[in-house]
Amino acid sequence: MGKTTGFLEYQRKENPWLPPEERIKNFKEFKIPQNPEERECQSARCMNCGVPLCQSAIRLSGMVTGCPLHNLIPEWNDEVYHGHFEYALSRLLKTSNFPEFTGRVCPALCEKACICGMNGDPVTVHDNELFIIENAFAKGYMKPRIPEIRSGKKVAVVGSGPSGLAVADQLNHRGHLVTVFERDDQIGGLLMYGIPNMKLDKKVVLRRRKLMEAEGVIFRTGVDVGVDVTAEELKKEYDAVVLCCGAKKPRPLSVDGFDTVKGAVYAVDFLKSATKHVLTGETAGWISAAGKNVVIVGGGDTGNDCVGTCIRQGCRSVRQLEMMPEPPEKRLASNPWPEWPKVLKTDYGQQEAIAVFGGDPRTYETTVREIHTTKTGRIRRVTTVQVKFENGRMTEVPGTEQTVRCELLLIAAGFIGCQDYIADAFGVPRGPRGTVQTEADHYQTGQDGVFTAGDMHRGQSLVVWAITEGRECAKEVDYYLMGYSNM
Repeated sequence: MGKTTGFLEYQRKENPWLPPEERIKNFKEFKIPQNPEERECQSARCMNCGVPLCQSAIRLSGMVTGCPLHNLIPEWNDEVYHGHFEYALSRLLKTSNFPEFTGRVCPALCEKACICGMNGDPVTVHDNELFIIENAFAKGYMKPRIPEIRSGKKVAVVGSGPSGLAVADQLNHRGHLVTVFERDDQIGGLLMYGIPNMKLDKKVVLRRRKLMEAEGVIFRTGVDVGVDVTAEELKKEYDAVVLCCGAKKPRPLSVDGFDTVKGAVYAVDFLKSATKHVLTGETAGWISAAGKNVVIVGGGDTGNDCVGTCIRQGCRSVRQLEMMPEPPEKRLASNPWPEWPKVLKTDYGQQEAIAVFGGDPRTYETTVREIHTTKTGRIRRVTTVQVKFENGRMTEVPGTEQTVRCELLLIAAGFIGCQDYIADAFGVPRGPRGTVQTEADHYQTGQDGVFTAGDMHRGQSLVVWAITEGRECAKEVDYYLMGYSNM
């Protein structure tokens, strides 16, 4: 522990954000990094607890609190406090493959379990992590680590999202020959095309690709496994195949005619088109919110990303519908520390909507009941209705219908499993959630030499869980290939 009284002397100071009125002018990242001296003070707040719950990933009341990667948080906080930034990096990389991703987009399960947060403000673990990795890239610490010995074993990883990248990174450093297949034109999965640029600059993803390629990983983009390459061809050419294709089957809106309405779009397609337009200026297939009244179904992170994106594109108005009740502003007695706090969160998109339109865009316990179109089938209005849940079932509240203008309807209601064609191609079993089934806490499918990890395996989840699954899956693949594993 670097400074025994640090948590008493220093107050929590997060990386500041640019004001909403300024940041909505572009799609650039808007969080302002603090200088090394401030980071040292923030790291000094870490108490080096005897039982550091921040790195525990314990399950309480059905939810996990603490870091799933079991990051050695007190250790690298201590190194940052002493100004030993390269040592801090070595401790961080011991458990985390991509801190530059989690340091930007993770909801910081670690901070919710920080003991400083029991009666005050938790340590800025999230910002400290991002400082360590970005400082490392800036100072040249992040050099290619090329394996000295190769095993001769070949592994195909299908999908280049965070789980696929983690599998590839781990197995490559172990000495196996890894090829990653990605159907899109860029690697990253949702890191590239699901998370907006202002939240995760795509240069960060491309920077990591360049490093992994220098270390020996081969990326084959624009290759749709199951279409361009058959499962049989992969199994014949490679000693093991790992399916990391995500849970990309979106949950549809249960409204008549939804599938045929022009202007009713899944959020993932909208965000992908927005990012492609930002990166290349490409207009083919671009779905723009400019000048439109937008209604978003879904109150989670993806819905919030849609709000921020629509505002930057110049929408006329934006509403965000959430079927669940509004959370409380503070913890309830039934939700004590260190459980995950089930409290109201006003994220960057909602902040921007408040600044631009004068009010929170969210409406709770509400969904879309009916879609109204023009004669050509283009959406022009939607009718919303309030809902309530009784005995786990949702019912509409009579007399609460409201019709509002809407030229763009975005569905951000989550996902219902992996896409059928890739699972069918490999003949892997799926469970009731639409994900690939394996034995509990294992990653090998019912097919010999075929493994799975990430959202395709556990269902829609966080980037940090995808990386965790990728690391654990890599151990199983290594054992399968070598008969033992030292990973």
